[in-house]
Amino acid sequence: MTDQTHMYREIREIPEATRRLLSEGREAIEIAADDLRRAEPHFISTVARGSSDHAATYFKYASELTLGLPVASIGPSISSIYGADLKLAHSACIGISQSGQSPDIVKMTQSAAKQGALTVAITNEPTSPLAQACKHTIPIHAGTERSVAATKTFVTSVVAGLALLAFWKQDKALIAAIDELPDHLENAVAHDWPALRVALKNRDSLFVLGRGPSYAMSNEAALKFKETCQIHAESYSSAEVLHGPVSIVEPGYPVLALASRDASESSIVSVADKLAQQGALAFATSDLVKHAEPLGFTKTSHPLTDPLTLIVSFYAFIEKLARERGINPDLPRNLKKVTETV
Repeated sequence: MTDQTHMYREIREIPEATRRLLSEGREAIEIAADDLRRAEPHFISTVARGSSDHAATYFKYASELTLGLPVASIGPSISSIYGADLKLAHSACIGISQSGQSPDIVKMTQSAAKQGALTVAITNEPTSPLAQACKHTIPIHAGTERSVAATKTFVTSVVAGLALLAFWKQDKALIAAIDELPDHLENAVAHDWPALRVALKNRDSLFVLGRGPSYAMSNEAALKFKETCQIHAESYSSAEVLHGPVSIVEPGYPVLALASRDASESSIVSVADKLAQQGALAFATSDLVKHAEPLGFTKTSHPLTDPLTLIVSFYAFIEKLARERGINPDLPRNLKKVTETV
């Protein structure tokens, strides 16, 4: 294995890919946002799988926090397997897929359009079946992604969705924060969490916690632990983990809490500290911790952009952890780059 994997290089391409999206992709974002503003949908649905579905989870929180519009995630099998049509008139439907090829996502999006939803595709392939099925397409301009584990396509999908909401609402402060993101992402790559890598080098299970928009990032992080390091990671909201899941936390059990600089930070930190007091090996991306171990982070100028720097730091960390465990993150076991489900 070389010192520089495809995943390593692509993580470091994230800031430039984001700049490209915000320049070359801006017109498509503004056109879709203008149409959505005129349509005044009553609610939004999303259709996605895998990392793209984690981008959709982030979009849900961002929409509900900025526009006050509820967002529902639709299982693609509703259309592709069960042949059911949903009542989606007076709504918007966002399909997210880096390849735009999965038949079930395409079919569900087509069904949404037939039922009256205004459809938008967020994809890295602007001529894909998903793009052709939607009224609007937002190309994420990530460039070729050779690593099986999505990194720059995930980040640019999230940024595309957030920019769509910012222009839809015409939120100047959020638009400015998004335009500043590439520089913050450059800084975020430097945080690769060596103390956490040492703690996890020989571990096979952990919890990843988040809340609000950062919960989407904990979902993505848990997937990447499985995908690149063969570590069984489970993602929980910090509001849920102290119910049933906490019963498996024994002394030395690892916990990673992804806290952003938003209204949820104190609640995530309090849970991480509580678990640390109970003997867990807890780490948190916050300076507010009293018992858990703090991890470095890059603060941005807006609460909704902070989670993006967290996931970029996580990517830098997980790529190194995989190599330190003797695993090539470019060749995850039993996986391929594009998975097409029906």
